[in-house]
Amino acid sequence: MAKTKIKKQEILRDLNAKFDRAKSVVFARFNAVKVVDNEELRNQLRNEASEYYVAKKTLLNLALKDKNFSGFDSRANDGQMAVVFGYEDEVAPAKILNNFIKDHKEQVSFLGGILEGRLIEADQVKALASLPSREELYAKLVGSINAPVSGFVNALAGNLRNLVGVLNAIQEKKS
Repeated sequence: MAKTKIKKQEILRDLNAKFDRAKSVVFARFNAVKVVDNEELRNQLRNEASEYYVAKKTLLNLALKDKNFSGFDSRANDGQMAVVFGYEDEVAPAKILNNFIKDHKEQVSFLGGILEGRLIEADQVKALASLPSREELYAKLVGSINAPVSGFVNALAGNLRNLVGVLNAIQEKKS
């Protein structure tokens, strides 16, 4: 059933609002994905404050044009197309979709994306997916900051252990 012009305008407004809110966007081609797998992907994305959205390519092109993202034509891609909006973590949508693609190589692939207000190619999205998550980066940062302090504490503790060892040796020698 064809969509009315009013319904298409609502979808376009909705898409524009999603582009405004999103910190990152990933475009993906998908074909013949099972409903169960599709719902699992949606749930994983929802847990990371991301959203999986399927819209007509012409409406998507209009939304991209409204946001001044020229250079990406969704109609040039075969098959169905999904858009994954990341609202909090810029890397999470690409990582989750990349993990999904590992199990569904024939059905899903990257087409490109938007990061920091610029269009990026599919290989750049793959590179983004290989980055550590925000929590992993925080953990590495804390570990790097903590390393000199813990080394200093271990050095001081080593000196105390050596002192206790020397005192014990002197006591045993005198006994």
